[in-house]
Amino acid sequence: MPEPLLRKVEEANMDPDLAVNYRKIRSLQEKKGGDATLYEVGANAPELMKWYGEQFYEKIFYGGRVDVATKELLRFRLSNIHGCAFCNKGNIEDARRAGISEEKLIRIMNEDSEVFNNKERAVLRLASEVVFSNMSGTLNKDLYGDLSQYFDDGQIFELGMVGGFLTGMAKFLFTFDLVEKEANCPIQI
Repeated sequence: MPEPLLRKVEEANMDPDLAVNYRKIRSLQEKKGGDATLYEVGANAPELMKWYGEQFYEKIFYGGRVDVATKELLRFRLSNIHGCAFCNKGNIEDARRAGISEEKLIRIMNEDSEVFNNKERAVLRLASEVVFSNMSGTLNKDLYGDLSQYFDDGQIFELGMVGGFLTGMAKFLFTFDLVEKEANCPIQI
């Protein structure tokens, strides 16, 4: 389990709006076998947690230009590469709700599998480029060509920004010991 150095805020001392979200997250995480450390520590800066939920997730991830199922596929691939147990427990359920099949979830690390179409393969390749363990990752002409068959430049930019943001969040969560890690996580404390 995570053991952050930053102080955890008791629910009774949280910003009221954040406390509502904390209770929802805690309930979900308890069912999935995770915890709500991110929210307990994040309550030290409630404005950042609100921004994270309202601006990134509500407006960009669940809004934005690209369909949610595509972003869920990208997110699940990233969390599997990063080895975030906390993320994987939640992301698999969100991916299922977005309509991603069990076959795709099982084969998420093999974009060449016959279960993926060419659009999905391009998105999974993009995830492999933005992941933090690929320091030489790039949007090269071939990948751009494959993505541009299904997405316009604004959508490709959004996919890249979402992938980059999620990758940065994973690094932050691991660095600050706010989430449970899997054995394949490249950051072990």
